[in-house]
Amino acid sequence: MTVEIKVPVLGESLKRATVMRWLRQSGDYVKAGETVLELETDKVTLDVPTPAAGALSHDLPEGTDVEVGQVIAFVDDQAAAPAVEENRQQDSQDVVQDVTDHGPAASAEGEQPVVTGGAVTHPAPAVAEPVASLPEDRGTGERRVPMSRLRQTIARNLKAAQNSAAILTTFNEIDMSAVKALRSQYRELFEKKHEGARLGFMSFFARAVVGALKDFPVLNARIEGHEIVYQDHVNLGIAVGTERGLVVPVLRKAETLGFAELERRIADYGKRARKGGLALKELEGGSFTITNGGIFGSLLSTPILNAPQSGVLGMHAIQDRPVARDGQVVIRPMMYVALSYDHRLVDGREAVSFLVRLKELIEDPRRLLLDI
Repeated sequence: MTVEIKVPVLGESLKRATVMRWLRQSGDYVKAGETVLELETDKVTLDVPTPAAGALSHDLPEGTDVEVGQVIAFVDDQAAAPAVEENRQQDSQDVVQDVTDHGPAASAEGEQPVVTGGAVTHPAPAVAEPVASLPEDRGTGERRVPMSRLRQTIARNLKAAQNSAAILTTFNEIDMSAVKALRSQYRELFEKKHEGARLGFMSFFARAVVGALKDFPVLNARIEGHEIVYQDHVNLGIAVGTERGLVVPVLRKAETLGFAELERRIADYGKRARKGGLALKELEGGSFTITNGGIFGSLLSTPILNAPQSGVLGMHAIQDRPVARDGQVVIRPMMYVALSYDHRLVDGREAVSFLVRLKELIEDPRRLLLDI
């Protein structure tokens, strides 16, 4: 019997995808549940597994646009596994256990051969995939490559945000001395107690944003038609830059998360975002966003809203600067922060007051613990 492989449901708002890369070729014998194809959507890259074992057949070239429910490949589940495949599976059990016991360093030597069309071949060493094949430079000094679906979506959404919202940005600066001292004093103890969680700056800002949004909930709201939709929870988006573009995974109900859990989830999102391993549901439903250009060295910027949200906070590089304190000029680690907001919904007084509240919470982090 021939089993169909179809484009899976991509998400509530996604109907199309692009064939990014075939991992197995037509004619290969595949196992049930084995990933045979990567699809690129507007937001993430999805692995498509085969529902049955058998001989794979497909003829869609990479770069083809496909729709949800479309048949993209077939598996002949009546096809017998090549004898050499069965023997290899039986004979290699001890080898596989040996590789597992010795960890990643031994895994390259223990790589198992793959059966392709009845012949045994060994997979080539992993290499970085090119973003796109570049056409020949015909003396013009130019090369043209297609924009990825994700990059097209980023461009479309950013322009739509500028066209639909009345975006205004307000600025402030924060003395990071107290947070740096707190981290220096307790970081080793914190990381020892909360294994797998590092005490970074982002968790302080995430907690401070939650506290400031509690006082100014309009920045956690959005406009829908002629209505204002207020959120009961802070679903906090954390912008992550990847080779494929910017993605914004969401920390749902961030107000319920402590420092350790915030750090774990932020680190996990960043790691999986760079590997293309985020699920669609992890990118949807954000109500406010934090973006940190400081990790790239940015000193000041005006972030663009992540529509339909009404606010986005931009963090920047920490820089030692002279400031006035009690009539004296002192050197302090300072960070400029920027709040871009939708002026259709948020008044300047609320936006400025939000940043002042954020500044208070970061400059005296004890307020975060006491909720004052």
